[in-house]
Amino acid sequence: IIKGKPGKSWNWKGNSRGFRNAAMRKEILALRDGLREDLLRLMDDLDADLAACLYIELRPLVQAYEELKTRAGKLDFLDLLLLTRNLLRDDRGVRNELQQNFTHLLVDEFQDTDPLQADILMLLSADDPAERDPNVARPVRGKLFVVGDPKQSIYRFRRADVALYEATKRRLVAAGAEVVHLTTSFRSVPSIQEAVNSAFAPLMQGSEDGSQAEYVPLMSFRDEPPGRPTVVALPVPKPYSDWGKIVKFRIEESFPDAVGAFVDFLINKSGFTITEREKPEQSVPVQARHVCLLFKRFQQFGEDVTRPYVRALELRHVPHVLVGGRSFHQREEVLAIRNALSAIEWPDDELSVYATLRGPFFAVGDDALLAFRHQHKRLMPLRRMEEGELNPLTRDVADSLAILGRLHRGRNRRPIADTLAQLLEATRAHAGVAIWPTGEQALGNILRVLDLARRFEASGATSFRSFVTRLDDEAERGGAAEAPVVEEGTDGVRMMTVHKAKGLEFPVVILVDPTAPQTARQPSRYVDPIRRLWAMPLAGCSPIELLEKRDEVLKHDAEESVRLTYVAATRAREMLVVPVVGDALARDEAASGWLDALHPAIFPRAADRRNAEPAPGCPPFGADSVRERPESAHRGAEGAVRPGLHRPEAGKHKVVWWDPAALDLNRQDDVGLRQQRILAADDGATVATEGERLHAEWQERRVALLQRGTAPSLRVVTVTELTKQDASAAQLPPSLAVVIDQTDAPRSQRPHGKRFGVLTHAVLSAVDLASEAAEIGKLAKVEGRLLAATADEISAAALAVERALAHSLFLRARAASVCRREAPILLGLPGGQLVEGVLDLAFREVEADGPVWTVVDFKTDVEMGERKDGYARQVALYADAVARATGERARGVLLSV
Repeated sequence: IIKGKPGKSWNWKGNSRGFRNAAMRKEILALRDGLREDLLRLMDDLDADLAACLYIELRPLVQAYEELKTRAGKLDFLDLLLLTRNLLRDDRGVRNELQQNFTHLLVDEFQDTDPLQADILMLLSADDPAERDPNVARPVRGKLFVVGDPKQSIYRFRRADVALYEATKRRLVAAGAEVVHLTTSFRSVPSIQEAVNSAFAPLMQGSEDGSQAEYVPLMSFRDEPPGRPTVVALPVPKPYSDWGKIVKFRIEESFPDAVGAFVDFLINKSGFTITEREKPEQSVPVQARHVCLLFKRFQQFGEDVTRPYVRALELRHVPHVLVGGRSFHQREEVLAIRNALSAIEWPDDELSVYATLRGPFFAVGDDALLAFRHQHKRLMPLRRMEEGELNPLTRDVADSLAILGRLHRGRNRRPIADTLAQLLEATRAHAGVAIWPTGEQALGNILRVLDLARRFEASGATSFRSFVTRLDDEAERGGAAEAPVVEEGTDGVRMMTVHKAKGLEFPVVILVDPTAPQTARQPSRYVDPIRRLWAMPLAGCSPIELLEKRDEVLKHDAEESVRLTYVAATRAREMLVVPVVGDALARDEAASGWLDALHPAIFPRAADRRNAEPAPGCPPFGADSVRERPESAHRGAEGAVRPGLHRPEAGKHKVVWWDPAALDLNRQDDVGLRQQRILAADDGATVATEGERLHAEWQERRVALLQRGTAPSLRVVTVTELTKQDASAAQLPPSLAVVIDQTDAPRSQRPHGKRFGVLTHAVLSAVDLASEAAEIGKLAKVEGRLLAATADEISAAALAVERALAHSLFLRARAASVCRREAPILLGLPGGQLVEGVLDLAFREVEADGPVWTVVDFKTDVEMGERKDGYARQVALYADAVARATGERARGVLLSV
């Protein structure tokens, strides 16, 4: 039982229907499930106790924060709301004056209003100046006008609950307000709006407690664009693991490359045109600034989810901006600067010095670094080198160390930013970084470090070491966003979370990170304004007040997840791109995530998965929506959705399922070619042309090498796997005959199955060949306890071993000069196969014509039946392996015990 994985399945993989003597399988499973529930309940109780302790421990911290604000004379945003509400509630003079000053109140995005803001509105619009309770106040008719869309209520984490919206709406209606529905969408084209309506109308039916919005279908105002897709299903190219299962980590690995390739196709190859909101009558080609990638999250277990998508765009030189990303300290250029700063501050930190010299600023090769260290024992920037101690290979290392040493000596006598600037100038980093595939972003991040240094000194700190430590602390917390290189309105793909994108719109929206879960496994938060209660996990431990409301909160979390997906889908004006797995079915947990609500409006019916029409304006498509499917996959191409135009399960619109084979996937970094083009100075561009030719040749050699490297030179199979094939495939040595024999142990009434066989083999492998019945019985009990065997299985195994030890084969094994049990074997076969297995018994005897090995394989089957031939081939392979290994004769015996 693992905490945090309550959905982990428990499966019995045995063959019998009963357990022990009287207990049936279903009874055991019920006991097991009850034990699991008891343990989970215990962990919840322990968590609740720890949460209460943490609450007590954190109270002084909260009090210290309040005291700090009081001493500084500052208020945070929550203070502003709370004090404003309290002032209006408690001071009638202020309340009356503000009620008279503001004759009309207009509130937009009312679904994002929190309880304090709602209280302020009710007090400002109250018809009775004496009323001080916002929960009782009635607004003056016509004074309060609110605009809101409960379907877009996604800010429960800051107390803006859709239930508050619905409750306030009911109060306003009761006071005489009129509800007017907006039923026309001026944003999306008809097919996108139809997809949204068909996906979310069944999921948003309202609720008695107001926790879910009631869906109001929107009609489209715009015309459908001709000649190109508007709703696109973008398949994951490689969703399968090596063992043939659709798995989340493969989806996470391969989908960013598909997104980068699709964006590259859109802006560079498609020829698609779109309209902009500012000029709806004019069509323009799709550009990078028209595209937005929407994420549900930016972090997953401390890892940056956006990095693979950023890298996919960078490889294709697509400009982009990460809005609110926190990957600043993970960028290569920032890591290089931090290494260099550590080497300057601590020159005796040889690891930092090595990383700096090996990094992108100095780019000293390993051969030079190893040669220098071998000759001079250390990479020490403060050591002065004589010219006679250097050679052409190590001189660059000495020059680089001298730069670090000079910067170290003066680091506390100049501004921190000047030390950084001198480092960049000495290494000519600006020019080198500028020609990176991400040169513009990298330069922006480098300049941001300089700006951080200036701000650090402006705050009164002057120690170089304290700045280095500050950067390391920020990197550990991951609390800095990347430098904004592409500003609003310029050319660049936007990458942002759905919460950041709320209120915005984009011509092309691509929904990404499909494996992000719909909700967390634990409830998020419970708020009860009447009890003045806010309950949420502390350090992963849920308080008892939250656990008591677990089912209710999880229901609200799931409902908000649906609304979040709705907000994401409705950001698109001209094209909505949804990630899919072409082989996925509704029950595939690995292919599920936060976008499941859209699946009925994207996936065709099961009977129509292979029936696709030609997609308008798209390149030629093949027949499979999965790019790579291993041979071990449990589904084939005949079950995948065929690329092309489909009508989905829900809605009257059509969806284009893209063909991943039509995308330029697996793009390699061409920074070398880019440098060649920039640095080439001859008139005929001969240098650049020659460089490109050499690069093409290198790429061909590289592909050929990878193909050779991926082809296995040796394939390991077990003896059992090999003998399941036909006799010719198993390559049974014709010279080795197999004798089939059996002991006189009774078989008709004894237990059978895998566990009995394992138990019997275990006893035969460990028992002394001269043991009596009592000793055999004791050993059988020990082995049986380890395997949870029944008493009948233990006694039957002991009897089978007793009769086996009395057989002539075991009597000969006792007398043999060499006897091996449970011996591992390896046998090489033609064609690069290596067979591995474990033989049960082998003993060596000396006969008149020389030594000979007898190889015995035990079987506990009641009847071997059709398996006899396979068992015989297995013993023959064991005997052949022994003969080859020893250079002596060998024979095989298949013994039924």
